[in-house]
Amino acid sequence: MFDKLTQKVTDALRFVAGKSAISEKNIEDAVDAIKMALLEADVNLRVVRRFVNATIEEAKGEKVLRAVDPGQQFVKIIHDKLVSFLGGSDTAEQKLKLKGPDVISTVLMLGLQGSGKTTSSAKLALRLKKEGRKPLLVACDLIRPAAMEQLAVLGAQVDVPVHREEGAADSVKVYRNALAWAKQNLIDTLIIDTTGRLQIDEPMMAELSRLKDAAQPDEMLLVADSMTGQSAVDIAKTFDEKIGLTGVILTKFDSDTRGGAALSLKTITGKPLKFTGTGEKPEDFEPFHPERIAGRILGMGDVVSLVEKAQEVIDQKEALELQQKMEKENFTLEDWLNQLRSVKKMGSLQSMLEMIPGMQGQISEDDIDKADLQRQEAIISSMTRKERANHLIIGPPRRSRIARGSGTSVAEVARLIKKFEKMRGMMKKMAKYGKNPNNFMQAMQGRLS
Repeated sequence: MFDKLTQKVTDALRFVAGKSAISEKNIEDAVDAIKMALLEADVNLRVVRRFVNATIEEAKGEKVLRAVDPGQQFVKIIHDKLVSFLGGSDTAEQKLKLKGPDVISTVLMLGLQGSGKTTSSAKLALRLKKEGRKPLLVACDLIRPAAMEQLAVLGAQVDVPVHREEGAADSVKVYRNALAWAKQNLIDTLIIDTTGRLQIDEPMMAELSRLKDAAQPDEMLLVADSMTGQSAVDIAKTFDEKIGLTGVILTKFDSDTRGGAALSLKTITGKPLKFTGTGEKPEDFEPFHPERIAGRILGMGDVVSLVEKAQEVIDQKEALELQQKMEKENFTLEDWLNQLRSVKKMGSLQSMLEMIPGMQGQISEDDIDKADLQRQEAIISSMTRKERANHLIIGPPRRSRIARGSGTSVAEVARLIKKFEKMRGMMKKMAKYGKNPNNFMQAMQGRLS
C-alpha cells in the first residue's frame, strides 16, 4: 500500500531532513519532489495544487526557517497537510452515525458492479456484530445474477442472517419485508446490498432514489475500487450529486500502491473515507484513520493499528504470560506454534510489515517466503507435546520421525531448531526493551538504520 508514494516522499524529505538550517530553496526542492510524487500517484491535480500552495505558504514562515530543528518542523507540516487532505484529525466524521439499539438503523451500500459492494456489506456486518450490534443483511440487488446467493454465502460465513426473496422485482418491497422481519427478531441494523451496474445510468439511480426515500437511511456508503484511482473519485462525485452520500469505502486498499483515490476523495467530494477493504477475508476491513495513513506515507509506520490487530487475536493475559516466558527463556516450540497461527489470523505479513516504522517499501510480498512459514508450522505440528515443551530431547531418531511426519528433511528440522534457539535469545532482549517503550523504539531504529 502506497509503496511508490512512500518511497518518493521519503526521498523528497532528504532535502531538509537532519539539517540544522534550511533555506527557501531547500523547501522549494522538497515540495517540488513531493508534488511530482503526488502526481505520479494519480492524485487529483486540483488537490496537488492546494497541497503545494498550503505547504509552501506555511513552510516558508519564520516558524520553520528559524526553528531549532527546521527539518523536523517541515516534516510535521507535511504530515499535518496530508492528514488534512485525507480527512482531518477529527475522527468523528469517519465513524458511522447509527441510532441506539432500541431503534433500527439502516445503511445503504452503493456502487458499481465489480467494486466489491456485496463483499463489503458482509464485512461491515461482521464488524458491527463484533461491536455488539445485531445486523441483518438485505439482498436488494435484484439485477446481478447470483447476487442474492453470494450474499447468502457471505452471511453464513460471518454468521449474520440474510433476508432475500427469490424472484422479487421490487427492491422497496424487499426492504419493507426485511424491516418487518427485523422488528420481530430484535435486529438493530439493516445493511442493504443495493443494485449495481457496469456504469452509472438513469434506471439505476431512479431505483436507488426510490429505495432511499423508503428507507430514509442513516448512512449511504459508496463502495469504490481504489485500484481505479481518479475514476473512483469521479464515481463518488456523481453518486453524491445524484442521490447523496455520507461516506466512502475503498476496496483493494492493500493492493493500491499509488493512493490517488484516498488522497483525493475528501477534497473533491467533501465526503469522508470511512472504511477500507484490505484483503479477501471477512476480517480484512478497517476503519480509515487519516493520521495513521499519513504516518505510513511518510514512512513512520502505524504501530497503533498493528497493536489493535494483535489485540483482536491475542488475549491480554496470554500476552503477559508470553512476555514472562520470553524474559526467563521459557519460550517453547508450543508457544512458537501458537504465535505462527496468531500471525496468520492478523492478515498478510506484508500489511503488518508496512505498519512497522522504517519498513515501508523495504520488503515486498515476494520477499516473504510463505512456503517456509508453512513448513515451520508443519514441522512443529509433527512433534509430540513433550518435544515442543523441551526441544533439547529432539535427537537424530526424533528428527527423522518429525521430518517424515511433516514431509520435510532432517536438515530442515535441524535448521528450525537452530533458528528457534537463536530466536529465544533475541526474544529475551525484546522482552527487556518492552518494559521501556522508548528503549524498544531506539533499538528498533538502530536495527533499521
